[in-house]
Amino acid sequence: MCGIVGYVAGADTSGAKDIIINGLRRLEYRGYDSSGIALYKDGKFETRKSVGGLENLEKLVDDPEFDSYMGIGHTRWATHGVPSNANAHPHSNEDETVTIIHNGIIENYLELREMLAEKHGVKFKSETDSEVIAHLIGVNYEGDFLQAVHKTVDMMRGAYALVTVCAHEPDKIIGVRKDAPMIAGIGKGCNFIASDIPALLEHSKEVLIVENNETIIVTKDDIQILGADRKPVTREPLHITWDVDAAEKGGYDHFMLKEIHEQPEGIKDTLMKRLKDDDTINLDGIEMTKEDIEGFNKVYIVACGTAYHAGLVGKAAIEKMARIPVEVDVASEFRYRDPFVDDKTLFIAISQSGETLDTLAALREAKNKGARILSVVNVVGSSVARESDDVVYTWAGPEIAVASTKAYTTQLVCMYLIALFMGKVKGSIDDKYYKEIIAELKTIPGKVSEILNREGIIKDAAERFFNKNDIFFIGRGPDSGVSLEGSLKLKEISYINSFAIAAGELKHGTIALMDEKTLVIALDTQDFLFEKMLSNIKEVKARDAYVIALAKDGHTDIEREADEVIYIPECRDELTPLLSVVPLQIFAYYVAKCRGCNIDKPKNLAKSVTVE
Repeated sequence: MCGIVGYVAGADTSGAKDIIINGLRRLEYRGYDSSGIALYKDGKFETRKSVGGLENLEKLVDDPEFDSYMGIGHTRWATHGVPSNANAHPHSNEDETVTIIHNGIIENYLELREMLAEKHGVKFKSETDSEVIAHLIGVNYEGDFLQAVHKTVDMMRGAYALVTVCAHEPDKIIGVRKDAPMIAGIGKGCNFIASDIPALLEHSKEVLIVENNETIIVTKDDIQILGADRKPVTREPLHITWDVDAAEKGGYDHFMLKEIHEQPEGIKDTLMKRLKDDDTINLDGIEMTKEDIEGFNKVYIVACGTAYHAGLVGKAAIEKMARIPVEVDVASEFRYRDPFVDDKTLFIAISQSGETLDTLAALREAKNKGARILSVVNVVGSSVARESDDVVYTWAGPEIAVASTKAYTTQLVCMYLIALFMGKVKGSIDDKYYKEIIAELKTIPGKVSEILNREGIIKDAAERFFNKNDIFFIGRGPDSGVSLEGSLKLKEISYINSFAIAAGELKHGTIALMDEKTLVIALDTQDFLFEKMLSNIKEVKARDAYVIALAKDGHTDIEREADEVIYIPECRDELTPLLSVVPLQIFAYYVAKCRGCNIDKPKNLAKSVTVE
């Protein structure tokens, strides 16, 4: 969610302002509604804050005298308190000797706030939980900044990536991490702290990942990590192979469109990096024997949002290929229902960022109950990846737009590879079927490119229907799960009230909403369900709805029932989700563009959801 950037160099230098502002700009994709910066000047930290986009903050700091050798900056997504200058970060204590920025939620902040007011006479300037931290550190400071920080976090309950500076010790930045991402970047004569890698890429490719419950002390010459026991930890830096250009638009109007067009390459990379010359699958060194797989009596796939929709496709693939029952659950629900998990359970967590708090909490619960944890993530070194027994990376590269596209399709590829791997090792699929699926998977990048070449047809449809207030998505089998993803893409970037339903459920209530104002997008890509879906299309047409159908090339019978048809290349039924989602992504993009929406940064949304 919120973005964090900190920078410290030599006291005889400057440039902190531009480095911090540019770092925050590279974190805009995380979502925010206010921003602020604090720089060390003339013996104190001077803070400037603004509501709205970073351009508003940039106007406030457009002063050559306002610069420094060190400082911290933040983009806030409102949780406690409305977006306002007072609620924006950074926050300071009353004498402004301590300044903090914070991602996460302090669950016992009301209790701490009352204690500070009653016992120390603190007067608060904001409605936030975060301001409490600055006052606590100030109250706890007795000549040792680090000790004051540790005493403070020992009093806090909740999730946080806390970064703080102190006017009494202006040579260092201290960070503490609990259930919210934090990294440090190694520079030359300077060092950095941030919430995500893109913030630092322009200046550093050597990154230290801060683990849960660790403290980090950053000075111009050194980065020291302290473990949960507060003892020094030695850690090798992670070298980042992609560069800042990979996080730029590359000539596209929006990151989302760029990332839609990156899918052929992303799918190819995700697939081919796992196939040996003889087409056997190598899942990043995962050792899972026939005995291991046969020992699983259940698979749980747990995720949120788009990753959850990828899990629905993964369920069908694993059940078909590995012949093991699979349950897919929303992470925020899994945590609270005491699920049946034990040492015979394979728990698969799917997360683009690897920092989704609900998914991480569900993972920990399953691990505590003895499950084997396999994660599918995009971000190397993320929390979900580090806390898993096995990891399959999607290798999608940086995904900047809030609405996920290439992360979803690469997650699907990973789920198919996991299912194939398990089925092959277990012996539940034969060599003929295995080779056919692998051969078909290899054709997918080219087929996605074909769909992208038909973009104009989809754009035309979007330009004719962008003013609809209600749009329904229907499908059967794998198309049902893809319908959910298509609906989510549309609602999150265009703000249209879209709704997805298994087509067989229409008569159980939803068909009451169909009339001449309704647009229905009907997915009919499954050969064995083709005629069933034609009947469902007839049902909504009989209520005067307008139908755009999605079908495979050559299935022209559908033109007699639907008002118009968008075709995808011929493909095996099992793998059509890799293709059918692409026209839905394109449709959502152009609908949102026609409506003038902020496509890459939709309102109220964030890329990484690190609070409940």
